[in-house]
Amino acid sequence: MDIGLLLAHPWFGTWAAAAAAVFVALIAHRLVGLLLIRLTRPAPVLHAIVKKGRAPSIVVLPLLALQTVWQAAPDELRWIDTVRHLNGLLMIAATTWLVVRIIAGFAQGVMDRHPVDVADNMGARRIHTQTRVLSRIAMTLAIVMGAAMLLMTFPGARQVGASLLASAGVVGLIAGFAAKPVFSNMIAGLQLALTQPIRLDDVLIVEGEWGRVEEITGTYVVMRLWDERRLIVPLQYFIEKPFQNWTRNSAQIMGSVFFHVDYGMPLAPLRKELERIVHAAPEWDQRFFNLVVTDATERTMQLRVLCTAASSGLAWDLRCRIREALIDFMQREFPQHLPRLRFERDAGEQAAMAAGAFSEA
Repeated sequence: MDIGLLLAHPWFGTWAAAAAAVFVALIAHRLVGLLLIRLTRPAPVLHAIVKKGRAPSIVVLPLLALQTVWQAAPDELRWIDTVRHLNGLLMIAATTWLVVRIIAGFAQGVMDRHPVDVADNMGARRIHTQTRVLSRIAMTLAIVMGAAMLLMTFPGARQVGASLLASAGVVGLIAGFAAKPVFSNMIAGLQLALTQPIRLDDVLIVEGEWGRVEEITGTYVVMRLWDERRLIVPLQYFIEKPFQNWTRNSAQIMGSVFFHVDYGMPLAPLRKELERIVHAAPEWDQRFFNLVVTDATERTMQLRVLCTAASSGLAWDLRCRIREALIDFMQREFPQHLPRLRFERDAGEQAAMAAGAFSEA
């Protein structure tokens, strides 16, 4: 291509300015990014925001520089309006991406300052839950606003939206009903973040299933059940229906073990053996244990053992340990007092049965 024709092209000056603007923007991004990474190391939240925002900012800064060049270009240039519009669309999309990443960085920084891998993580789990839920809601709002700004750049889309608002009431009603679950879950997410009926790693009983809260999203909660299954529960469920939270105020919990034994079973040896078992169990938190008779039927009496542990998982293991050890003790020391079905006859019936057996012989 002839250099003279290239220099005489109407777009040459704009192209040169655009190339220079992109080069300067990339250099500025590199230098400022390194400087911010170093300066924000003492501040974990700001450091996380800078790290998360580096990828989208390498797109936002050149687009911002290009938009400045396109706006300064002569209006007589061919396709300049289309280029400006396209660059504006890319700018909105990249800025939305940047805002989402900034929110994610802020959330990550807050959670990093409150680790959950400590012995007493109740406060950390509360902060993690609030941060995750609120950040996801903020990300959703940022994406919705970005999409709305993209549509508003098209005159046709504005006209369609105005006509729908003005005349399509039925369509709007249907859309409202369709969007009701989304908004109800979003409101439920805000309620969960503020009131905290559940937190990450809480132990719950939902629909008869025992599990831990593994993840809280903007629309549902993932529970990791005891057998490694995953139960997906909508956020609205925890606002509208009752459920059990075993770690609401504390992870400490009391477990129970029930036995049925014969009325002839002496309780003093059982209590002594229970004391030995509990004191030797590493799962016991040394708070409380006892053994009492809680019921008496026509055949057996029911014994209940109460024991405490630092968490629900340890309580489960402690209950299994006590159950196995006491059954083994009774089988070994008092097998005659284990539950059994007995038939007793009076002396006359026994003599008649013996005489009958003798005559037959």
